[in-house]
Parts: sequence; structure tokens; C-alpha cells
Amino acid sequence: MKAHLTTRALLLVAMALPWAAPAQLERDPPPPVVEGKDVIWVPTPERVVDHMLALARVGPRDLVADLGSGDGRIPIAAAKRYGARGLGIEYSAALVAASRRNAHDEGVADRVRFVQADLFEADFRDATVVTLYLLSSLNVKLRPKLLDMKPGTRVVSHVFRMGDWEPDETQKVGSSELFLWRVPARVAGRWRLTVAGGAPLEIAFDQRFQELSGRAVAAGRGFPLRAARLAGEEIRFAFTDAHGVAQAFAGRVAADRMAGADGGWRAVRLGAH
Repeated sequence: MKAHLTTRALLLVAMALPWAAPAQLERDPPPPVVEGKDVIWVPTPERVVDHMLALARVGPRDLVADLGSGDGRIPIAAAKRYGARGLGIEYSAALVAASRRNAHDEGVADRVRFVQADLFEADFRDATVVTLYLLSSLNVKLRPKLLDMKPGTRVVSHVFRMGDWEPDETQKVGSSELFLWRVPARVAGRWRLTVAGGAPLEIAFDQRFQELSGRAVAAGRGFPLRAARLAGEEIRFAFTDAHGVAQAFAGRVAADRMAGADGGWRAVRLGAH
């Protein structure tokens, strides 16, 4: 995993990581530092690697893309411990070569691939999990590319956040924090919702990442949405109708359609605001 750090930021991160504890300095060697494209690479501790993959709920069907993959430890761990496929994107040719050797030594060379590339230009759109150890400013720069990935893609960052895109989950590992985001489906706009046995009504969603607001419109009256939220392609929302009855909906979004898991309701997109 690659940390894109200035020299000052490197010092701050090193102070925060578990190996920097005074009691460990005498027995633990300092982490390797490798210069890259305007960045410095600092490896993610193995314990943190384990927690990142567990937080993303990695499984055999996943493709884990590590952006700034360094010595390849995260893609290799994903393949070896979870049976997933791995993709490492790394700017340093020396580290790419080392990653390929490490994958061979660990017996997973057939399940992982390492490419030398600029992570802002690389193609990782097929990944189902993306792992990061970058500065927050670089996370934000990557954010449009991440948000354009398939809804439900899991993004896990070590230490650094994603600007005002709030994480879905956080986890503390020693002195480090991990953040998990699920790429949300795009639902902003107007939808026609039909409930089994009922008359169609209109739902208008406003969206800010996974947070939703808006209103349901029936018989010319608007009813504010409550508890509206996305978790990848899973959606839930509620409102109180004209009779004072609470109506709650939970289901999945698939492009311009959404439906309840029990088949009790469905909706079709009418258009954007």
C-alpha cells in the first residue's frame, strides 16, 4: 500500500503508526521509504492490512485494487487469505518487480497482477474493492473516479478521509483509523413508485453521496421523506401519508429501476431535477 506523503506528512504518519511507539523503536527496524512520483511510499503494517480487508468484507468473488501498491502486500493478502483476485497499481518499476516476486513466493502469482502506472490514469473500473493509503487531498482528487464505479464498490482508506464524503463505517486499529465507503447508486431525480394494490405516486430524491432527502407526492400533496439513505445499491426511505400512516420502503437500485426485496413495490426513474 502506498502513502502519498510530503516529508512533513511522513513524519506525522510515522508518529501515529504502531511501530512508532517508543517501546518498539529498539526492536523494530524503521519502515522502508521509497521515493515515487512526487510522493513517498510507507508500507501499511500487516495487522492493518488484515483489518482493511476484513472491513471491506473481501471474498473469493472480489477483485481488490490497491492504488499505490508498493511491495504488493494488500493484493497478495487478498488472494492468499480470501481467495480474491488482486490488482496492484504502482508508479515505481522497482516496487512492481518486487511485488511480482513476492506474489510468486507466496504462491498467488496466478491471482494477482501488478502494473506500473499513474493511479490517476490507470483503469481499475472492474474492481469491487479499492484500498488506499493516500493523503486526503489525493483521495478527494480521486473521488470522482471512485464515485463513477459500480454502485456497491467498497473503498477502504487507511488514516486519510475523503473530504466531505462521510464514511459508511469507521474502525480503530491501534493508533490508526480505517474508513469504509460504499459507492452509492445515483438516484437523484423523479421516480414513479407503484405499491402492489395501490395507486402510483411520485418520489423526488435529492442526493448528496449516500445521504438522501426529498418528498413523496400523491394527489397533489407533498410528504417529506424520512430516514432516506443509500448503502451502495441498497436504498431505504419512509414518509407519513395523508392519513397519518407511516410508509417505509427498502430495496435495491439497478440503473433506472428500483424494487423492494419482497416484490411489494417498484419504481422507475422519470428524469433528473
